[in-house]
Amino acid sequence: MIKKRLSTLAIALFCSANMAFAQGQLTLPTEGGSKKAMVTEFIGLTEISVAYGRPAVKGREGKIWGDIVPFGNTDLGFGTSKSSPWRAGANENTVVSFSTDVKVEGKPLKAGKYGLFMTVVSENEVTVIFSKNSQAWGSYFYDPANDALQVTVKPKKADASKEFLEYEFMNQTRNSADIVLAWEKWQIPFKVEVDVTNTVLASIREELKSVKGFEWQSWNQAANYCLRNNTNLEEGLIWAENAISLRGTGEKNFTTLSTKAMILARLGKQAEADALMKEALPMGAMMEVHGYGRQLITQKKYNEALEVFKMNAKKNPTSWTPSWGLARGYSVVGDFKNALKYAELALTQKPDEQNKKNIENAIPKLKEKKDINQ
Repeated sequence: MIKKRLSTLAIALFCSANMAFAQGQLTLPTEGGSKKAMVTEFIGLTEISVAYGRPAVKGREGKIWGDIVPFGNTDLGFGTSKSSPWRAGANENTVVSFSTDVKVEGKPLKAGKYGLFMTVVSENEVTVIFSKNSQAWGSYFYDPANDALQVTVKPKKADASKEFLEYEFMNQTRNSADIVLAWEKWQIPFKVEVDVTNTVLASIREELKSVKGFEWQSWNQAANYCLRNNTNLEEGLIWAENAISLRGTGEKNFTTLSTKAMILARLGKQAEADALMKEALPMGAMMEVHGYGRQLITQKKYNEALEVFKMNAKKNPTSWTPSWGLARGYSVVGDFKNALKYAELALTQKPDEQNKKNIENAIPKLKEKKDINQ
């Protein structure tokens, strides 16, 4: 009995010591000259990240590609894979993540995290592999059955050598970017594209189901997104109407009515849009009405713009902004005498310094009968 108790105690002490040792491990930098890194960019609302290890060239120029990184898959002599691609970095998996669905080199790839591998076929061809196994350590257990996507790209050569491997986002546009692996004198790019408009619309629909849907401003923002991007206008019209009249949330004001009016006009329903703006204008604050008048000028609705500026000046006779609006309105219809009159009046009504300069610069043009809206 005593021996059994001593044996049990010894086992307990051994386990306890091991636990203490395991819990006491220090956090130390990566050995061997490699560094850890992560790079993140957004395309629209889509977050894209690459987490990777950064090996160094360490004097091995000319020996990286085809040697340190072999051409083709290889048997690494460990793990289950006998035909392993390069881990596209150092140490743990290189992991690329996409918060929404994307296209890589024109091919669809679902949102998620992927182990990123590469097979350097030759100096002119690299296969980029996105594996569903993002938790592996390197490519020792690589299994092609886990591939979510493979794409073929062409490497590029750089003049200057990059000591530490690096992933960069390059050639960025509203809808796309190239993710480029750069190391030594090679660059390996692959293009990622996002359907930004539909991604944003999907996000808007979800957010409007949340607490944000209890504010008219959110519905108006959603409608305005459709208007600015000239997309999804029918649903945008529903969102605009919800901003006005949704039970417990909607509010009829200049902002909501004018948003709906602009969508109606875009849909070719001009008579409905005009009627709605007649209702909206008396509700508008001075700057809102002025902004609408400026908008009408950009739409080449010059007479309508002048009438809006007249209404604003009647409501706000002592402020410089409506007087300046009248100067713009008369100028665009070619009545330079009245335009000059109201520009000079605006100067006496104490505009801020920047607008004072703008008006002073406009007066000589009006004297020469030149439109100040150009």
